[in-house]
Amino acid sequence: MNKFSTFLTRFKRVGTGASSQPSSQQPARRASSFPYEGATTGRRLGTWATTRDAVNSVWYQSADQLVARSRDMARKDGWAAKAIDEWVCNAIGNGIKPQSLHPTQATKEKIQKLWSQFAGECDASGTTDIYGFEALAFRSMVEGGECFVRKHVRPIEAGLAVPLQLQLMETEQLPFYLARPTPDTPRGNVVRASIEFDPDGRRTAYYFYREHPGERLLFPAGMDLLRIPAGEVMHLFRPMRPGQLRGIPWLANALVRLWELDQYDDAELLRKKFAAMMMAFITRQNPEDPFFGNEQTSAQATSAGGATPDSEPGVQVAQLEAGTMMDLEPGEDVKFTEPADVGGNYEAFERQTLLRIGAGLGLPYDMLTGDLSQTSYSSIRAGILSFRRLCEQIQYGVFVFQFCRPTWQAFIEAAVLAGQLDARDYQANRLDYLAVEWHTPKWAWVDPEKDVKGEIMAIRAGLKSRSMSINEAGMDEEDVDRQIARDNERADELGLVLDSDPRNTAPPGGGGSGGAARGSDTGGDNAGEGKPPAKRTPKTPSKRGEESLKEVIQ
Repeated sequence: MNKFSTFLTRFKRVGTGASSQPSSQQPARRASSFPYEGATTGRRLGTWATTRDAVNSVWYQSADQLVARSRDMARKDGWAAKAIDEWVCNAIGNGIKPQSLHPTQATKEKIQKLWSQFAGECDASGTTDIYGFEALAFRSMVEGGECFVRKHVRPIEAGLAVPLQLQLMETEQLPFYLARPTPDTPRGNVVRASIEFDPDGRRTAYYFYREHPGERLLFPAGMDLLRIPAGEVMHLFRPMRPGQLRGIPWLANALVRLWELDQYDDAELLRKKFAAMMMAFITRQNPEDPFFGNEQTSAQATSAGGATPDSEPGVQVAQLEAGTMMDLEPGEDVKFTEPADVGGNYEAFERQTLLRIGAGLGLPYDMLTGDLSQTSYSSIRAGILSFRRLCEQIQYGVFVFQFCRPTWQAFIEAAVLAGQLDARDYQANRLDYLAVEWHTPKWAWVDPEKDVKGEIMAIRAGLKSRSMSINEAGMDEEDVDRQIARDNERADELGLVLDSDPRNTAPPGGGGSGGAARGSDTGGDNAGEGKPPAKRTPKTPSKRGEESLKEVIQ
C-alpha cells in the first residue's frame, strides 16, 4: 500500500468515524451524522417514499389519473372551478392583443385590419373569436395540464379574409402511453409520449386520435391514430423541469386537499343537519304503552276492518306541526335534545386549508375565496403584486411564446400567400412583417383615480411614455391619437368648449396646464397666483359649423 492510500484510509477512519469492521457488523449511522437533516432515514422520515425518476417517467406513471381527477374536481368542486376562472381572467382577460411593428404605416394598417377580420373567423368550430379562443386554450392548459392547437390552411374558395383557422384539442386526444414507432414513423425517428423526434431531438410530428377518446360512443372510428407534422401543431404547456415533454394539470398539488376539504364540508353539513333534526326523545316506563296514544295493536286493527297505512301493527304514528299540543300517556315524559356544537373551529380550519390550496394553485387566499374580511387595501395590493409577477411570467414565457407568436407567424404567411398583403419584399424583409408587440390586459386596482394620477406623474417625470401607458391598456397609441385628433377637429368645427379638452382647460392650481392655456395671455399669471387659467377662446367656427351648432341648439 502506497503512502497516498494509507493517508486516505486514515482520513476515512478519523474524519467519518468509519470502522474497519465489515459493513454488516458496523453500528447504524446516527441521524445527526448526515450533512442534511432532510436526508435522514430514522423513525421521523423513515416512511418518506421518494423517487429519482426523470420528469417524463413520473408523468408517465401518473398522467392518466391526474388528468381525470383534475377534470372531475373542476366539474364538481367550486373552489377548483373558481381557481381556474381566476387564472383565465387574470392571464387572458379580454384577450392578449397584437400590435404590428411594421415600419411602413400603410402596411401596418393593412395588417391590423386583416387581423381584425381574421379574429372573427379563426375558430374552426365557429364558437368564438381569437380572444375567446385564447381563453379556452388557457383554460384547457390549466385544467388538463396541456392542450394542442392545430393550424388548418383553408382554400381561397372558403371565402375567409385570411385562409387560416385554428382547432383546439385536449390532452386526451394525444395518447399518453404511445412510445413506439408506427408504420408512418420515418426510419431513425423515435416516438415518446406520442411525440415523434428526429435524431437531433427536434419534434417532427404528433400522433393524435381522430376524435377525443371519450367520444368513442359517438365516434366509433375515432380511435385511429393520425400523424400530424409538428409544423401544424402548437403544444401549450407549462414546463417545470428540463426535458419535460408533456404538461401536468395545475391542480395536481392541491387535488388531495381539495378532495379532503370537500369531504370535511359534507361531514360538517351532515352533523349540523342531524343536530337540527334530533328535537326530542320520549321516555316511557312501560315500553308496551302506545306512542302518543295513536299506536294500534294488531287485534284492534283487525277488529276495525284491517290495518290502514297509518295504523299498521307495530308502527308508531306521530305528527308534529306548528302549534301542536299533545297529551302524554301516564308514565311518558319528553326530553329535548341540546346538541353540542363540536365544530367551533370550522372556520379556522377551513381558512388554513384554503391557504394551502391557494399556495398549491399559485393564487392569493383572497383571490381564491373572495374573502376580504381580514384584509386591507394595502395588504391586498402587496399580496397581488407577487401573483401578478407570476402571471406575467406565464403570459410571456408560456402563452405568448407557445401560442401567440406562432399564430401571428402563420397569419402573416397565410395572408401573404393568399395575396391579401402586397408583400413583394416579404422574403427580403420578412422580419419587418413578423415584428409584433403583444399587449396583455391592463392590471387595474380598486381605486382608478390613483391609477390615473400615477400614470400622469410617471409620464410627466419621464419615467414612461404615453405610448407605453396606452399600450399597457391594450390599445394602439396611433389609433388613440387619430381618434383624439378627429374629436378635437369636430369640437372646433361645432364650436364646442369642453372641460375634457386639455387644450381649453388646465388642472386646478395651474400646476401643469395644457399647451393652449399655458400660451394664453393670462395663463401664466393665473398659474402663478394659484388661480385657474383662463379658458382659450375656440377657433371661429366655419359656416358649416355655425349651421350645425344652430341645429344642436334647436
